[in-house]
Amino acid sequence: MTKAVGFDLGNTLVSYYTREQWPGVLSEAIDAVAGLLERHGRLRVPRDDLPARVEPERGEVGDHRVRPLAGRLGRIFGLSADELPRLADEACQAFLAPTFAVARLHKDVLPTLAELRRRGVRTGILSNTPWGSPGDLWRGELARHGLLDAVDAAVFCTDVDWRKPDRRPFDLLCERLGVRPAECLFVGDDPRWDMAGPAAIGMPALLIDRTGRDPDAIRSLDQLLDRL
Repeated sequence: MTKAVGFDLGNTLVSYYTREQWPGVLSEAIDAVAGLLERHGRLRVPRDDLPARVEPERGEVGDHRVRPLAGRLGRIFGLSADELPRLADEACQAFLAPTFAVARLHKDVLPTLAELRRRGVRTGILSNTPWGSPGDLWRGELARHGLLDAVDAAVFCTDVDWRKPDRRPFDLLCERLGVRPAECLFVGDDPRWDMAGPAAIGMPALLIDRTGRDPDAIRSLDQLLDRL
């Protein structure tokens, strides 16, 4: 019996960017941080050198450990151990600004969450964050879209220092929802993270593809309600 439903965030509930668009978004994000540091008089790396300094920070660790954004930016921009704590919050906000600027909440999301709550089904959001960006900033993003109050729990990879598909974020989601994995259906758009992760702990999962390219996936959350 399904007692809870967990949702991925990006491109499941809110559209941000596609995998193909990410390099452009990343370039904007790095440029935004460079502009911030320039205003603080802390930009010591020539802008022309930034692409080469970004390259080693691309990708994720093979064991799915979180690589925190503040540390990545510190290495890219050559910030000292003394400077980094003072600038980290602003730098992380600047990095995420291009991502948040293109956000689009899907119209079926809030009605679906309200209907699940009406049915007595608990709901949660579980998401990786780009480049290990802070979960607190993403909770602010959830609040901006009315999602934080619409679900019973919100978990980000930075809460456990491990990224999906590692089991630890899924275990924390179940703990906060008060259910066993078998009682929680997970809905997400990426088979690598949102199907493989739940499968490893006996959690049922459902793929959503809002483009309609995958015939085996649902196209909207209205179809989710029909399957419960």
